[in-house]
Amino acid sequence: MLEKLLYQGLIGLSFSMYLWLLSAGLTLAFGVLGVLNFAHGSLFMLGAYASFTFYGKLGLNFWLSIGLSLASVGIVGAILEGLFFRRIYDLDLPYQLILTFGFILIFDDLVKMIWGGVAMIPPMPRFFEGNLIVFDRPFPIYNLFIIFAGLAVALILWLVLEKTWWGRMIRASATDREMAGAIGINIPTLFTTVFVFSAMLAAVGGALGTPVRVVAPGIGTAMIVQAFVITVIGGLGNLKGAFVGALIVGILTSFGILLFPVFELFIIFVVMAIVLLVRPEGLFGK
Repeated sequence: MLEKLLYQGLIGLSFSMYLWLLSAGLTLAFGVLGVLNFAHGSLFMLGAYASFTFYGKLGLNFWLSIGLSLASVGIVGAILEGLFFRRIYDLDLPYQLILTFGFILIFDDLVKMIWGGVAMIPPMPRFFEGNLIVFDRPFPIYNLFIIFAGLAVALILWLVLEKTWWGRMIRASATDREMAGAIGINIPTLFTTVFVFSAMLAAVGGALGTPVRVVAPGIGTAMIVQAFVITVIGGLGNLKGAFVGALIVGILTSFGILLFPVFELFIIFVVMAIVLLVRPEGLFGK
């Protein structure tokens, strides 16, 4: 029984990394720009569709497809930020939610027009095929890769935000936007780069999921709900909280499917409710 639970925990850990890649961008955008972007899930979906097109349809190299997917969604993010999001940074959250939810509907219809409404799964890259034996059970090699990819992104984010000049500018702008502008930081340009960076984080989650997860209209909507729960549990705008929240939600979901298959979502929302009652700002919020 113990080995079964440990194995299920590994499955939950791999799912947590997908959630982390999505919620990291959502958290970064909120922490720096102050915008709660529900359309972030649609950027996740676009990353999945772009990867499917480059790798599954055009037959390009897997890694090149991932890079092209990030670049494509980054361009979409730059357009969205420059034309729309820049105008709502100072508005209240309800107005932001209305606009970003509208983009969810727009992008869902766009992918139906371009790719159709049929769910698709591209082939698994040959070098990721097969399983490893873990606790006397087959564990997909690709799931192990996703775990290391999520941890690598967490390390890269920490290095970028803590050890680079760009990261210092981001932290300064998140702390005091007016003072950062007064000392010479170009706030509009910085915000555009942060938004593009957060969009690419969503895209990498969607792109890496294509060999094992269904690519279909609406996947972004389902994922953004879980990402929002993660950011609430961890603390809005806190990347450490987003990582811990992703671990909690991913592992609880995995065990919920194993032990209580009808109530796995119920368990997650109960945890969120408890956190809000005990610590309304989230586990790591301030």
